[in-house]
Amino acid sequence: QVQLVESGGGLVQAGGSLRLSCTASGRTPSSSGMGWFRQAPGKEREFVASISGSGYITYYGDFVKGRFTVSRDNAKNTVFLQMNSLQPEDTAVYYCAARSYGGASTNVNMYDYWGQGTQVTVSS
Repeated sequence: QVQLVESGGGLVQAGGSLRLSCTASGRTPSSSGMGWFRQAPGKEREFVASISGSGYITYYGDFVKGRFTVSRDNAKNTVFLQMNSLQPEDTAVYYCAARSYGGASTNVNMYDYWGQGTQVTVSS
């Protein structure tokens, strides 16, 4: 089993930045892909970013447009999501996810473990 705990969410003004962290414990998938998804009220869970086990391969949702950066520190079993130029439409609960095996993926169904989520609220 893998446990994922997100942190770093909060309230920020439009144009501001936040850095989300996700720390894994248990049978940590240091060689597997990890991802970030988000879900706003009344909407489906949406892909944000993913990163391969090595950290060399990353994918981003179309809406990111260069504003977010995903990275990982395997020595600390932690994945990060640096979010800049935040806008009110970025308001959502952000979830960290991990695969049991395999590389980075944009598909929500490819992930086996999920964190509880951290709220990000962007005010206008």
